[in-house]
Amino acid sequence: MQLTQQDPRPGLGRLFLTWTSIGLQSFGGGATTNILIQREFVQKRPWMTMDEYTHYWNLCLFAPGINLVALTILIGKKLGGNAGIFVSLLGLLLPSASITCLLAAGFKQVEHLHLVQAILQGVVPATAGIMLLVGINFAQPQLMRAYKEGLLNLIISVALIALCTIAIIIKVPVFIVLTGTALLGVLCFTRPLLEKKGEEH
Repeated sequence: MQLTQQDPRPGLGRLFLTWTSIGLQSFGGGATTNILIQREFVQKRPWMTMDEYTHYWNLCLFAPGINLVALTILIGKKLGGNAGIFVSLLGLLLPSASITCLLAAGFKQVEHLHLVQAILQGVVPATAGIMLLVGINFAQPQLMRAYKEGLLNLIISVALIALCTIAIIIKVPVFIVLTGTALLGVLCFTRPLLEKKGEEH
């Protein structure tokens, strides 16, 4: 189904049903949920752009606690105000929490079975693939923007991605990685932005 820019923002009922659908499908952890949110709010419907989504996610990374809950609050506020926050959280958390409790209770009874262990061995690679797709979706808009701004910005962006990847691999704390790359971003991108504004004037 092709969407048009004339599609209205969702009402509270549609917003609740959208988040409920995400909550019911959120198997595989946070990466799966992230992909589902992107598809529902960015790709399927013109409710958000990928730049807006990435901006919200970056804000959530600097907040303590569960990032996806913070993201749900921001999107709910954008699309439905204070009531949108409530229905978004209810829609996401109620079905997923209920299913998680039931599965956890049942898993203790069957976790020793060979079939269950085989299933888990198949699920892990799928989860890794989903996480890779999440990373690509977040990196693509940044790299496209950097490409349009010039080769130097593209090289800096790729270098920052590589630097962060290496830092996480060697187990540098995430907060330090985010703070460090934020400072590097100020150093690397502030001057080009100022020069670009100067040229426009």
